[in-house]
Amino acid sequence: MRIVSLNPCLDALLVEVAQPHQIAALSHYSRDARSSSMDVERAREFAVTGGTAEEVIALDPDLVLAGTFIAPTMQAALERAGIRVETFGSPNSVDESIAQLRRLAGLVGHPDQAQRLSDSIVKRFWLPTSEAQSDPSALLWQAGEIVPGERALITQLIEDSGFTNHAAALGLAQADRISLEQVLADPPDVLLVSGESQGQAHPLLSTVTGMHVAYLDPRLFYCAGPSIPEARRALAKLRQTFELERPAP
Repeated sequence: MRIVSLNPCLDALLVEVAQPHQIAALSHYSRDARSSSMDVERAREFAVTGGTAEEVIALDPDLVLAGTFIAPTMQAALERAGIRVETFGSPNSVDESIAQLRRLAGLVGHPDQAQRLSDSIVKRFWLPTSEAQSDPSALLWQAGEIVPGERALITQLIEDSGFTNHAAALGLAQADRISLEQVLADPPDVLLVSGESQGQAHPLLSTVTGMHVAYLDPRLFYCAGPSIPEARRALAKLRQTFELERPAP
């Protein structure tokens, strides 16, 4: 089976479950550190496409993996050429991510490879003890000064790591914007900055008493799958750091 992936999130899954000789091409996004959810050097071991139907058809794949937002004209052109197209959405939970992984592994003929990655996805690196104080609040401040919603996968990972969702406490929903002034007026215990706006880099953030500010690489939550264990490790480290710095009750 020859497989082409048109989506960087699916690229990262594909290289984990398929044999290298099965991968005809990945998306060009995975060779760009700004958009890749996998190791860029590893992505360079494979051919890539610019995502045009002509390029994909020329590779003569048996299967094309794409996101659900693939252009209908693109999908139709591939299917007219006799190429099977399978589309995938963006998981909103760990369970959905594992289901997506198992489906993809089954499509490429290696369902056994899904278990190894599934085990790493569900592993938690922070387990609160009975002696711990109440869970600190955390606010993920993404590019564009927006926050994730309560159903977002990264929100689940933040809560799994022993934090409460400060955005929900403020009544904010998916993609709602929160300004620097709002953050300063009602700060979380931990501010996770994943954007580069002026407000997100403002020196006033470092003056807020009791608020720990940390950077969270947005590539850790662009996609699900292999990035989940990395995100869990990063969040667990931040949680442990906060506990070390938190004053005794």
